[in-house]
Amino acid sequence: MSEQTEAAAANGATGDTAGRATASGNGATASGNGTASGGSAVSADAVGRVLGTHAASPLSFWVGLEPGRVVQLDDVVVTRRDTPDYGPVLVAGVVSAVEARHEGAGFDSDVFLIADGALPAAVVECAEVRVTRVEPEVFVPPLPGAPVYRAASGDRDQALYFDVMDRRVPMGLGRDGRPMYVNFDFLDGTRGAHVSISGVSGVATKTSFATFLLYSIFHSGVLGAEAANTKALIFSVKGEDLLFLDHANTRLDAAATAQYARLGLPAGPFGSVHVFAPPRPRDPNGVPDVSARTRDVSAYYWTLAEFCAEELLRFVFTDADDERAQYSLLVGQVAARLQSWAEPVGDSGAVRIRRPGAEDGPVCRTFGDLVDVIGAELADEGTRAVWTGAPTPLGTVNAFLRRLRGAVRALSPIVRGDLPGGRPHGIGTSDAQVSIVDLHNLPDRAQRFVVGVTLRGEFSRKESAGTARPLLFVVLDELNKYAPREGESPIKEILLDVAERGRSLGVILIGAQQTASEVERRIVANCSVRIAGRLDPAEATRPEYGWLPAAARDRATIARPGTMFVTQPEIPVPLAVTFPFPAWATRPSEAAARPAASPVLRNRAAADPFTGLPGPDDDIPPF
Repeated sequence: MSEQTEAAAANGATGDTAGRATASGNGATASGNGTASGGSAVSADAVGRVLGTHAASPLSFWVGLEPGRVVQLDDVVVTRRDTPDYGPVLVAGVVSAVEARHEGAGFDSDVFLIADGALPAAVVECAEVRVTRVEPEVFVPPLPGAPVYRAASGDRDQALYFDVMDRRVPMGLGRDGRPMYVNFDFLDGTRGAHVSISGVSGVATKTSFATFLLYSIFHSGVLGAEAANTKALIFSVKGEDLLFLDHANTRLDAAATAQYARLGLPAGPFGSVHVFAPPRPRDPNGVPDVSARTRDVSAYYWTLAEFCAEELLRFVFTDADDERAQYSLLVGQVAARLQSWAEPVGDSGAVRIRRPGAEDGPVCRTFGDLVDVIGAELADEGTRAVWTGAPTPLGTVNAFLRRLRGAVRALSPIVRGDLPGGRPHGIGTSDAQVSIVDLHNLPDRAQRFVVGVTLRGEFSRKESAGTARPLLFVVLDELNKYAPREGESPIKEILLDVAERGRSLGVILIGAQQTASEVERRIVANCSVRIAGRLDPAEATRPEYGWLPAAARDRATIARPGTMFVTQPEIPVPLAVTFPFPAWATRPSEAAARPAASPVLRNRAAADPFTGLPGPDDDIPPF
C-alpha cells in the first residue's frame, strides 16, 4: 500500500464539556486566574484528585481517578492552587502514564481471589502528569487532594501554549479530537525554521504528513497576502503517487471532511500544481517519462552547454564511493576546463571542446560524446597535463574516468545536446504554487544530480533576490541519502547551507528520512520542528530521539499510520497528533476530474507533446 494512502483518519471524539464551576477543599478552586482571554471556558470536568502517596512537584504529579472516570495518554489536565503571596496558580500538564492496580492485594495470585470475591480489594487507577505550563510562573507543587480537571478550551490552549501563538498552523487533531497547532514563527524563519520527519518507510506516513503540513500552511490563512507568492518544491521518489496533488480524492468521506472543518481547513486538493519529469530514455522528442498524468507536465533536462558553463560536473560525483575518493581536485580542474573551452554549437545545446591554441575541436551532442572527449584528452600524455593543471597520478585519472563513464547511462537522458532548441526544459517554481520534480524513473546517480543541481539553482536565486519573502518550502525525502552523517559531497554542502542560512533567505527545508541517526547532525540540529511516526525499535533508542520521553519512544514503535509525535520549541513535551485522510489524490485511481488549467500553466503546456491526448485517467471516447 502506498504511504500516501496509509494516513489513517483521526479519532472523531468530541470536545469535553466546558463551563465554569468551583470545587472547594484543600485550598484548590476550579476557577480563578489563568483562563484564556476572550472569556473562554475554564475546566469543569473533574477526573480525580492529586495523590498524596506520590510526591508532587512543580514538574510532575500523580492523579487518582474518580470511580468511573477515565483518562488516556496525551489528555490535557489542569489543577489550581491558591498561594498566600501570589494568588491562584494554574498547573497544567499532559498525561504521560496511566496505571491500574488492585489496592489491598499482596501477592500476584490474589487477583484470582479478588475476582472470585473471596478477598476484598479495590481497583484503583492513577495517572502521571508531566507539567507543561505554570501560570503565573510560581513553581509550587499542587497540593494532595486538590481536584484535577480535564482541560476545556481555554485551559487547554494555555497548557499547550496555543494562546500565545499569534500565527498558528493546524497540524492535526489531538486525542480529544480537537485541533493541535504548530507555531508558524518556527517554520518561516522568524524564530526558527525547518522540519525533520522520521519513521519507518511505508507505515510512518512521512510524505503524507509533509504534504498535509504544506496544505495547512497554504490554506490556514497564516500566510495572509503572501499566500499567492509562497512556493513549494517537492522531490518525488515514490512512483507517481505525488503527481495528483491538484486532483480531489474520490475516497474522501464525510468523516474526514468533518475533520478538516474541525481544523478550520477546506477539504480539497492543492489549487496550483506543475509537474516536472525527465525525458523518456532514447526518445528523440524529449517526451516526459510519466504514464498516468498528461496535463501540466514538462520535461526537464540540462543541455551540454549548460552542463559546461555552470560547472555541473561536480554533481556527477556524489555517491558514497566518490566522497571517499582522491580525485575531487581533478573533478574541479576538469569542470573549470569545460567551462572555459566549451563553445555552443547551434541552438540545441551541443558544444565544441576547443583547447587553447587548437584550430578545431570535436562537437559533442550527447553526454556520452562529452565523456569520450574527456577520456581521450586525459588518456593522451600530451594533453593530460593541460586538463589537470598539475602532475596527476595515472591511477587517480583512471579512477575518475571509470566513475565518469559509469554515469553515462544514468545521465544521458537528462544531460544532452540533441533536442531542438527553444523549448523550456528547466525546473522552476514560478509557474505554480507547488512544483513537483519526479525522480522515480531515474537511477540513483541521476536522482542525486537532479536534486543537487536544482537545489543549488533555487538557493542561488534566493541569494540573488536578497530577501526572505516570498518563502520557498523544499520537501525532500530520503534525506539520509543526500546528507549522510559521514563523508562530504556537493549536495550535502548545499543542504547544510540551506539548514544554516536558509532561514534568513526564506528557504525552508522539510526533510524526511527513515533514520535521523544517519543524517548529518547539523541539519537535524537546525530543525526547529521535529516529528516522528512509527519508529524501528532499535532506531528509537538513538540519541537523536532524546526529545521523546521514554514512554513516547515505546509508543512510537507501535504507532498506527497517521499518528505523529511532534515537538516544537515552545512546548516542553511532544504532542501526539493524528492528521486526516488526504483530500487530494494519492494515486491515479483516486483522482477526480480536475478543473481547467490556469493561463500560465496552459502557456507552459503549449510545448508539451502530451497536450490534448487522452490519458489513463481520462474518459475513453466511445469510438
